[in-house]
Amino acid sequence: MPLPDWSSQAAAERVWAAVDKGLQTHLGIPLAQYALERLRPQVGALMLNANRNLAAYRAMGVPVWPDEMAEYPGPLAGMLAGLSHCGTPYLVTVPCDTPNFPADLLARLAEGLGAVDGEMATAYTQEAEGPRAQPVFCLMKASLRDSLNAFIRSGERKTGLFAAQHHSTRVVFHDPAAFANANTLDELADLQLNPKA
Repeated sequence: MPLPDWSSQAAAERVWAAVDKGLQTHLGIPLAQYALERLRPQVGALMLNANRNLAAYRAMGVPVWPDEMAEYPGPLAGMLAGLSHCGTPYLVTVPCDTPNFPADLLARLAEGLGAVDGEMATAYTQEAEGPRAQPVFCLMKASLRDSLNAFIRSGERKTGLFAAQHHSTRVVFHDPAAFANANTLDELADLQLNPKA
């Protein structure tokens, strides 16, 4: 059952050269749609952040919001777009290029956030060399919108630095493969060979 207190946003467009990443397919489904369907059981409302091919994304049946800043300053701008249109107290974000993210992502992030009564929880994976940030997988209070807007307008672009300025927590996931992302078409092809339920 979707949780009514959460909105979620999938960052649909991170471009590989001239290829619109969110429209590339994983197991026959566009990556953005795949992310939406993986999030759907975890949340009460869905939206996408995309900056081109908007009609194709709108056909996925959820609101689509482009970045508010013309220079498209990276993932934080997508988070800002989500916060600007978030109708719930919290926003969870995921990138579309990591299709096998955990089915309990939101529950785990919410548990971590609640444990510290924080403003933001970010996913980390436990790697051999230690914890590794997965900064676009995060849960944040919608009230962070103005702070994030000021942070981006100051020229900052690092999600971790933004999190460090707030009462935030790290939530460690022990399955790094669940966070394997596709930065190239070859990496996306590799993910087809090892899909996760």
